[in-house]
Amino acid sequence: MSDIENNVPEEETATPLVRTRRKVRQGKVTSSKMEKTVIVTIERRVRHPLYGKFMTRSKKFAAHDENNDCKEGDTVEIMETRPISKSKTWRVIRVVERAK
Repeated sequence: MSDIENNVPEEETATPLVRTRRKVRQGKVTSSKMEKTVIVTIERRVRHPLYGKFMTRSKKFAAHDENNDCKEGDTVEIMETRPISKSKTWRVIRVVERAK
């Protein structure tokens, strides 16, 4: 009885190592006063469901800036990442455009 083999192929039992696609957003740095953290404001245009007028909606994200190279007014690209702190789940990938 103990010599019974399991006929399930090994590929089906192993869990696949598929990583989900991380979100990438582009926005403007509105605050860089914290150490290794910047606040990025991302604006999007949405259409009013009844009147059809386009409105600007914005949301602020706390993003991790490892080298402290972002300044206020910079346009940056941020990517979703593991939780770094209570409010930081995004990190700065690159600076798209420096502030003038």
